[in-house]
Amino acid sequence: MTSLEKNPDADNAAILLDAIAQAPQQDENTPLGQAWLLGFDTETTGTGSTDAIVSASLVLRDPTKGYEGDVVAKWVINPHRHICEGASRVNGFTDKFLEANGAEPTDAIAAIGSIVTAAQAKRIPLLAYNAPFDVRMLSGDLKRWNLEALPEELLVVDPLVIDREISHRHGKRTLTYTTEYYGINPHGDFHDATADTTAAVDLIKPMSTLYPQVGNLKLGDLMDWQRQAHEKWRVSFNEWMTSKGRRPVTDKWL
Repeated sequence: MTSLEKNPDADNAAILLDAIAQAPQQDENTPLGQAWLLGFDTETTGTGSTDAIVSASLVLRDPTKGYEGDVVAKWVINPHRHICEGASRVNGFTDKFLEANGAEPTDAIAAIGSIVTAAQAKRIPLLAYNAPFDVRMLSGDLKRWNLEALPEELLVVDPLVIDREISHRHGKRTLTYTTEYYGINPHGDFHDATADTTAAVDLIKPMSTLYPQVGNLKLGDLMDWQRQAHEKWRVSFNEWMTSKGRRPVTDKWL
């Protein structure tokens, strides 16, 4: 595995971009189980619309090589805003540490955006667990710093949405519980952006093995399939929420 340490400069970002350039061009008929993937995860100052990314990781996965062939880039970023106490407890970052060690967001966020865009041009899906959150955070930071936006029509893989559709198990569906269910041993501690990204990417292989319909899902059908799966889950989940006198979920999936 090639690892580019926490604040990659332009040369390091170029290594990941070069790996994407050398990847095969995928198309709408490429099956998910045979597709190159670009995993993505963030740690943030909080979960609100004004919060920002403090740590991010991108993991390029060649399906023929698996984890050992991953090309990884990770960033620690100075968000130039306060990190809330709850987020700090989860991800371990503090304002003082980020101010001293974080990359400037205009450099780091621009690099992340350019890598995601390059992968999209090769039809390499962006994979993130609970993808709407990470996509929203990245899009928000790109807009905040007046940087080039992501492509309008993103190709995204969300293992959370896939798992809800194919496995009818009970219990929590956090990344920790889901990887345990599929027999995945994490590479590092959860709530580290790189460990979380790798674990999310790792999910696709056992999902494709246990549920061949996932591995055979064509990239051209991927977004509609996930939107329909999320809507199906939302209707069912809201029936339960309503029965408990709780507010229903209104968010749609990407």
